Amino acid sequence: VGKNKHIFTLVFVTLAALGYLRQLPVNLLDSKASQGELGWISYPSHGWEEISGVDEHYTPIRTFQVCNVMEYSQNNWLRTNWIPRQSAQKIYVELKFTLRDCNSIPLVLGTCKETFNLLYLETDDDQGSHFREHQFSKIDTIAADESFTQTDLGDRILKLNTEVREVGPLTKKGFYLAFQDVGACVALVSVRVYFKKCPYTVRNLATFPDTVPMDSHSLVEVKGLCVNHSKEEEPPRMYCSTEGEWLVPIGKCLCNPGYEERSNTCQMCRAGFYKSALGNLECSKCPPHSFSHHEGSLHCGCEKNFFRAEGDPASMACTRPPSAPRNVISSINETSVILDWSWPEDTGGRRDVTFTVLCKRCRGVTANGSNSGTQRCEPCRSNVRFLPRAAGLHNTTVTVGDLLAHTNYTFEIEALNGVSALAPKMRQYAAVTITTNQAAPSPVTVIRKEKTSRNSVSLSWQEPERPNGIILDYEIKYYEKEEQETSYTILRARGCNVTLNGLKSNTAYLLQIRARTAAGYGASSPTFQFETSPDSFSISSESSQVVLIAISAAVAIILLTVLLYVLIGRFCCRSKSKHPDEKRLHFGNGHLRLPGIRTYVDPHTYEDPSQAVHEFAKELDASCIAIDKVVGAGEFGEVCSGRLKLPSKKEICVAIKTLKGGYTDKQRRDFLAEASIMGQFDHPNIIRLEGVVTRSKPVMIVTEYMENGSLDSFLRKHDAQFTGIQLVGMLRGIASGMKYLSDMGYVHRDLAARNILVNSNLVCKVSDFGLSRVLEDDPEAAYTTRGGKIPIRWTAPEAIAYRKFTSASDAWSYGIVLWEVMSYGERPYWEMSNQDVIKAVDEGYRLPPPMDCPATLYQLMLDCWQKERNNRPKFEQIVSILDKLIRNPGSLKITANTTSRPANLLLDRSSSEVPSMGTMGDWMDGMRTLPCKEAFSGVSYSSCDTLAKTSTEDLKKVGVTIVGPQKKIVSSLKALDSHTKNGPVPV
Repeated sequence: VGKNKHIFTLVFVTLAALGYLRQLPVNLLDSKASQGELGWISYPSHGWEEISGVDEHYTPIRTFQVCNVMEYSQNNWLRTNWIPRQSAQKIYVELKFTLRDCNSIPLVLGTCKETFNLLYLETDDDQGSHFREHQFSKIDTIAADESFTQTDLGDRILKLNTEVREVGPLTKKGFYLAFQDVGACVALVSVRVYFKKCPYTVRNLATFPDTVPMDSHSLVEVKGLCVNHSKEEEPPRMYCSTEGEWLVPIGKCLCNPGYEERSNTCQMCRAGFYKSALGNLECSKCPPHSFSHHEGSLHCGCEKNFFRAEGDPASMACTRPPSAPRNVISSINETSVILDWSWPEDTGGRRDVTFTVLCKRCRGVTANGSNSGTQRCEPCRSNVRFLPRAAGLHNTTVTVGDLLAHTNYTFEIEALNGVSALAPKMRQYAAVTITTNQAAPSPVTVIRKEKTSRNSVSLSWQEPERPNGIILDYEIKYYEKEEQETSYTILRARGCNVTLNGLKSNTAYLLQIRARTAAGYGASSPTFQFETSPDSFSISSESSQVVLIAISAAVAIILLTVLLYVLIGRFCCRSKSKHPDEKRLHFGNGHLRLPGIRTYVDPHTYEDPSQAVHEFAKELDASCIAIDKVVGAGEFGEVCSGRLKLPSKKEICVAIKTLKGGYTDKQRRDFLAEASIMGQFDHPNIIRLEGVVTRSKPVMIVTEYMENGSLDSFLRKHDAQFTGIQLVGMLRGIASGMKYLSDMGYVHRDLAARNILVNSNLVCKVSDFGLSRVLEDDPEAAYTTRGGKIPIRWTAPEAIAYRKFTSASDAWSYGIVLWEVMSYGERPYWEMSNQDVIKAVDEGYRLPPPMDCPATLYQLMLDCWQKERNNRPKFEQIVSILDKLIRNPGSLKITANTTSRPANLLLDRSSSEVPSMGTMGDWMDGMRTLPCKEAFSGVSYSSCDTLAKTSTEDLKKVGVTIVGPQKKIVSSLKALDSHTKNGPVPV
């Protein structure tokens, strides 16, 4: 190591991280390490002898040897000192020895052996020199792979043997080793006792302590502890193998903000660097115009006169307010002005620059900016208009209108960005002063008729909103409506009222007014119409208005009285005629629902299926849907996975069913019927409908995405990988969803594991609500009746025979699903044909319990398969039963394979469809009740032992060719053989 110490350390750490270094075994005893006498006990004393020697490397060692081959009946023992076992539960004994070939020893008088025995004794304390042969347990007889001869002795070529033996498990505090010689010529060169352990290590920023394997058959799970300044992302774990190796690292820790991963530790970020979030990324260098003077910074502070806005990420450079806009140009048009400017020379390092225009009306300032006295400024009137607006401008131009004529204005144009509010003293603006031109007044907008007579009318009006100077007079132009301005009269008035005389009676006139200032006439007012009074009626306008108001009020009172009378009468009649129970809520399809009770509505009752779809399903915009890939094919088109992004909502993964092109109206109705059904359900164990696309092509049904697909294929893929509680949890979810459907009055008709979908959290959801669908690719999968196709293996007998589909028939199907789950996706009734299944079920045959199926769950299956549908459990009862099993997991340990069939505790019934047999005769009678009973007619066996040896080939010879009953019979035979002495045996 020496000069290259750092290089060696780096290589060592790297190899350790890559898993190439293992912990050396922990020695409990090593005879080669002793420099003096070992002090082991030899019995008898003339047997084993301790001597000094050298090993194969000529290193001085202490050895023991014995060679009393010239004497008969040798029994020489050598015992080590007491060896504390420390934390070891399993130890290894390594022996290095030489042994002489008996044939090479001349004139052997005794009995020569070429083996010796290795023994051990466990004790809780050191027993000193106390020695009893019978207390020791034999580990093994040790034989040499190679022995030496007389010739080898002359050539000094001794053949060293190495043997390793495993001892354990050890339970006491220590132990002795003993070596028994029964007549061999052997020398123990060295004895080493050691045990293995997984060494202390750091993996994924978690420390794992020294760990000793528990036994030779299992891995030890060890939980890691996150290193300092880190937190768990997922609990870190590893497994310690029996060979002292760490295996299967799971989970990891992440360095805290301000810390980064270095050399399997989390160390503070250096000065000038920062890390703002939890994670194992390296610390980042401070962005421009920012700094961090201390270690472990979460973010970098900004330099002087630089800032960071509240919404700016820590990785963004610090910025400053922009400089003032440049090159302001004004274009005046009477009482409006167009302002135009250039972008600031310095935007402060940001892109979110906007402009604000402030308007001031100033006195004492000329247009060229020279001061003619004391400057007095005030904000512009609120009616000054800015186009497009005064603040938040992204462009460099604005139009300001509705200013006063011949008036001085100052406009301040300020550039702002995201940090301007943080530095008010640094804000800069460009100013421009203008003087508006002389302008004509704005039009008169309000004209009132004061009095009317046969030959005259009195009018008044309001001054224009913007007079733009002193109004000199008003011009009134009027003419008869029928003459259309071919002959008109003009009057001038200094005030805001006038009386027009010499008019014709009962005649309509049109009138316009415009104001005049030193700048000239303004625009004319909108045309105003008035009429003079007829000859027989001359009354002031005020009187006319009073009369009209009085008449209108009288009519309104009469109408209101009549309306109230009618409403009160109808309300009273309806209250008397309607019973309270008759109050209903009506829907567009004519269905009735009781208030507060949610029931299922069949979409096929709608005359227009589109009405049902839009009543129960949300219409989606096709642009919000992104299809990623095709994952399968349905009856009507492809099934895809994709993403749905609705406005102001997070993007989610979805499944998309598409309707292929060239569809018929019936196919479209059947396709959308499933969406109309799904849209009525809202339950965590029912597949959720996100919406439909019907107004563009292709037509789509969009549902939530279930990552693990259908339950049957998922179980087959993960065979025997779940605990009983996990399986019961899945079943509970399915039952909860079916309870919800049952409460709504919906009958599924096709409940099967293939129609249950599983998400990433193992939540099972009921799906496939299409009323027209392909049940399976296998034509044998469905049995066709007059009313359509039925999935025979999952359907209750009454539904097959009479098409009586109810929640009770769904309960039968749930029992089959329960069997599928516990058998990890096995096909119900195996390879039996549909006709065989119908016949067998009708004759009382029921599926046997799957392997290792808990007895309580198999009893629930049998309850669901009661022939009398009223005896089957309701889904509410099923959910309650499964909840009890989850709360008491110990009840799942009793399996239906090894125990008698339990009493029916789930439902109150006095009889059981599957009998228990106590004798071989009972068993034969039971077998004759199966679908293969004809095969057993006339068959007899002499004993249970003969029955137990029956194989499937024997059953085929007597005519039992159906796979299901074969498995049932063989299982029963084994149970009969092993339990006939202990009581009744279940079939």
